[in-house]
Amino acid sequence: MDAQGRGRADNMDPADQWVLNPNTGEYELRLSPSAPQSAVPRPRRGDPAGRAQGGSRTAPGRRGPAPDAPAPDALPGQRRRRGAPAEPPGRRRGRTQPKQGKAKKILLWTGGGMAFVLVAATGAGYLYLKHLENNVSTTDVGDAAKNGFSKDDAFNILIIGTDKRTGKGNTGYGDKNSVGHADTNVLLHVSKDRTNATALSIPRDLIVDVPDCPTKQPDGTTKVIPGTQHVRFNTSFGQGGRDAGCTMRTVKAVTGITPDHFMMADFNAVKTLTTAVGGVDVCVGKPINDKESHLKLPKGESTIEGEQALAFVRTRHSFGNQGDLDRIKVQQQFLGALARKMTSSDTLTDPGKLLDLAEAATKALTVDTGIGKVSRLKDVALELKKVPPKNITFATVPVDDNPAEKIKATVVLREPDAGQLFQMINDDVSLTDVKQKKKQENAAVSARLKGARSAASDVRVDIYNGGAPAGSAQTTLDWLQNNQGVLKSSQLGNAAAPLARTTLEYAPDQADQARKLADIMGLPASAMKPGKSEKNAQGLPAIVLTLGKDFKGAGVSLTAPSKAPENLQKATADKQVCST
Repeated sequence: MDAQGRGRADNMDPADQWVLNPNTGEYELRLSPSAPQSAVPRPRRGDPAGRAQGGSRTAPGRRGPAPDAPAPDALPGQRRRRGAPAEPPGRRRGRTQPKQGKAKKILLWTGGGMAFVLVAATGAGYLYLKHLENNVSTTDVGDAAKNGFSKDDAFNILIIGTDKRTGKGNTGYGDKNSVGHADTNVLLHVSKDRTNATALSIPRDLIVDVPDCPTKQPDGTTKVIPGTQHVRFNTSFGQGGRDAGCTMRTVKAVTGITPDHFMMADFNAVKTLTTAVGGVDVCVGKPINDKESHLKLPKGESTIEGEQALAFVRTRHSFGNQGDLDRIKVQQQFLGALARKMTSSDTLTDPGKLLDLAEAATKALTVDTGIGKVSRLKDVALELKKVPPKNITFATVPVDDNPAEKIKATVVLREPDAGQLFQMINDDVSLTDVKQKKKQENAAVSARLKGARSAASDVRVDIYNGGAPAGSAQTTLDWLQNNQGVLKSSQLGNAAAPLARTTLEYAPDQADQARKLADIMGLPASAMKPGKSEKNAQGLPAIVLTLGKDFKGAGVSLTAPSKAPENLQKATADKQVCST
């Protein structure tokens, strides 16, 4: 079977064309031997050199496109794109034109002026993916981001929309003389089992402490930009030369959640992406005639694209209390609408629209070097594709007006709601009901905490440090013996290998001891590992407590909340909401 769909059953998922190559360990597009692909694409009409169109953008610190990068509409076996002149009746090319199948369905969330979105497609194969890779700008943020992407773990992507003025028609938005700040920020968490995802909006006016930030310079050196205290979140990018890595570090400092990667774009992304999909459907609860953004919409549903779409996500004086928090709700409605449009049959069955979307999206993107290669972007896209839209939850960090201000302009975290939400995301807890299978699995794990408890004095435990801060095992031992009455305890130094999460392993006849220690330590049921015990220094069986990287200190609970804060406003990507 070939990439264009010849010989493929109509009901085949295009994603199934990707198969694992055992020699490379990479997933590759499966092509039919009967439909060989030329190594050299056809030159673009009117362009004898066959050079790439629109792929020559080069930013400092990134590799520019190869001189012979293929033009997006000049690929072997590709169907004539929309708008190209048709051939005269009866005239045929020298080779048979293959039948165009569905373009491969991929959805990758990106940061557009406000956003989410994309990387779409390709029925044309690896050469076109390489072309898309050359469209993407990359930034080396050092150890703020991971070096690669794991398909087996939960992951966090920080989506940044900057207010930098670039492109035609953007003079009415953002700071005129600014390099751009972190105007819109969405922390996207995708669960390990891919049943759910949370898109958490972080207000730009949230008061935070920005940490010291090592940044890569054009000459290859590293410069540490000093941190600042009690400043707006949006200054974590752009201010004083701060890069996206600084924003990632600030997110970790504020929430305790570690972003694995970032994706960033400016205002132009909203315009180009909505135009590529033919507009998105939004709803307003009243007529809109905003003099600031020039947005005009009738009450009810409308289809918006281009400049009008940008005005929609930038408008705040026509919604709610005319503040940034109400604008965030509007942006979340927009993102859900865009996600629905991208996964609609109208988009997925239109090869020309998908290719336009892929071009627009990749040209709008700047990402960290860890996901800057096409193979990794593809992996991210395929993992995101697994999450049902009904289980993608939009939420906003719980905040209150800054009590230190007479004229309210900034916000501060609302506790304990914010901490509760951050812990849920860190512990991979869904904000929506997920499929029954996961509920059954969770019930089985929860059952480990049900049953009798021994006395604290009967708990015999060996403690290891498996990635917690230095000295944690000894501190925990002292706390258990002096404060909790667990006298039959000892600490044995470092574990053989680091662990991401704290675990408690025990034999079946020690379950009562394990439950008691879990209660004392505040361990969740997922930390309980039925297995076997070990012999302690006296030759007696002991349960094994290994403090992982998630360990926060003796007496600090690791049990995640089971549900979101009661007053948390949230919405899901599958439903349309009318903004008011």
